[in-house]
Amino acid sequence: MSFFAVLLALLLEQLKPLPRDTWVHEALFAWVRWTGRNFDAGKSHHGWIVWCVSVLVPSALVCGVYLLVARYSLLLALAFDVALLYLTLGFRQFSHYFTDIRDALDRGDEDLARQRLAEWRHLDASELPRTEVLRHVIEHALLAAHRHVFGVFFWFVVLSALGLGPTGAVFYRMAEFCSRFWGYRHRMLDAPADDHLLALSRRIFQWIDHVPARLTAFGFAVVGNFEEAIGAWRRDAALWYYGNEGIILAAAAGAVGVQLGGAAAPGVTPDRSKTFTTGLPADSTEAQGSTAGVPPVAGHLQSVVGLVWRSVVLWMLLVALLSLANVVG
Repeated sequence: MSFFAVLLALLLEQLKPLPRDTWVHEALFAWVRWTGRNFDAGKSHHGWIVWCVSVLVPSALVCGVYLLVARYSLLLALAFDVALLYLTLGFRQFSHYFTDIRDALDRGDEDLARQRLAEWRHLDASELPRTEVLRHVIEHALLAAHRHVFGVFFWFVVLSALGLGPTGAVFYRMAEFCSRFWGYRHRMLDAPADDHLLALSRRIFQWIDHVPARLTAFGFAVVGNFEEAIGAWRRDAALWYYGNEGIILAAAAGAVGVQLGGAAAPGVTPDRSKTFTTGLPADSTEAQGSTAGVPPVAGHLQSVVGLVWRSVVLWMLLVALLSLANVVG
């Protein structure tokens, strides 16, 4: 049933994408803000309480509803799966920014492209040259595809196989949302920062995302240039501060042969510093601190889209084969 739930959710999202600002996002924002305000008293152990309430309570609620529904009707359980996946999984939750930037660059309107990039990632892109705009768009799109599709896909399939329905999808997206929320709250809303809570939420998400990130990178290698992707994975993943992000971006860069990373600010995201401990030789001024490959051009945007979709097909086929084997067995 996992295969059909994911397939129907992806098809539904293509036909009726969620708008940019939905009541779901507003509800998540209000929920995580409320848990922080009511359960965080500033001590280290309060961070764990806030995280557990923010992430595990919604996940447990979804699990309970699914088990109740599944007792009475498998068809209703499938519909519940599709509904939750529609809210948590899909390209159209971020692809409108990608499309707007690509169209602006195709028209030669680089100012609009920088404006859309700034709106998307809440960073100052006003001084970025065209090549850097392209690099940032590719990096953000790859990470967004992982967090909106492949990470959700992995946790949904794993917990669905245990009979827990869409619990995994909600669990992953809540953990990912919390890892971003506390930094965003401090940076954009000028609210006091709880450094422990911020660090804790990011660290837990790194654990949760450990296996999905590596499967995403492996999928990019299989459907792209396998040898170059694996080589870039091993050589260049340490260019990024966070290991999971570095593995995904390095493998994708090798798979399509494009330079990613680089010393130009503001990096992958505005609040995450980067270290450059590997990569091209220090005397390579053109691409110091970057992966191997050619500088980003407009054509690489389409290459990245193709890479992501081929990877989706790969994992969907794998889940379909496993489901068929389970039925036959």
